[in-house]
Amino acid sequence: MAKVTFVEPDGERIETEAQNGSTVMETAVINGVPGIIGECGGACTCATCHVYVDDAWTEVVGPPSNMEEDMLDFAFDVKPTSRLGCQIKIKDVLDGLVLHVPTRQG
Repeated sequence: MAKVTFVEPDGERIETEAQNGSTVMETAVINGVPGIIGECGGACTCATCHVYVDDAWTEVVGPPSNMEEDMLDFAFDVKPTSRLGCQIKIKDVLDGLVLHVPTRQG
């Protein structure tokens, strides 16, 4: 299991445990993280699981795929560290991952 921390826009930190092989979106939804909707269920056909990867984690998480970049066009307030939570698979190397939740989803 990996620990994943979601930082809400108001600074509240929500610490969760994530199963290896699950996604950031699934972890957020299971743990009731406000602001992460996951409307498409993880099919990368919406942008309602948009998160900002903390600067310290961007290299470890890696860049979005071309398909994910296309979907990020529908997200609100996209930044260089924007990712879709459904496209980030949990693995041991992500233990301690910190993600920031946008003020709203696209």
